Amino acid sequence: MSPVRICSRTACKASAVFTLTYVYRDSTAVLGPLAAYVEPHCYDLCAEHADRLTAPMGWELLRLPAEEASDQPTSDDLEALADAVREAARPVSPGTEPVGQGTEVGRRGHLRVLRSDQQS
Repeated sequence: MSPVRICSRTACKASAVFTLTYVYRDSTAVLGPLAAYVEPHCYDLCAEHADRLTAPMGWELLRLPAEEASDQPTSDDLEALADAVREAARPVSPGTEPVGQGTEVGRRGHLRVLRSDQQS
């Protein structure tokens, strides 16, 4: 179980339920459901501070709908997991693999640029 994240507002000890992100290029503040993990330039907010949040002057505040909090996987989650397992277990057809040898045409540090030789 992951530790409970608290509100980023000074002196607030309430549990965070929303994450605030600023998109500077678009002058937009985005308030959405609590992010899966902590980001350096995002702010976790409790419900009270999220409700009172306003955007800076000239900015737009975009409020994304909050998802239902549930520790149990949904049927969509389980279905997606089953599909991923089926896909990973599927044998690879010989025709789907790349054909030909790559020819090195450049190098920078540990990176190499390869050109595929076309085979007809």
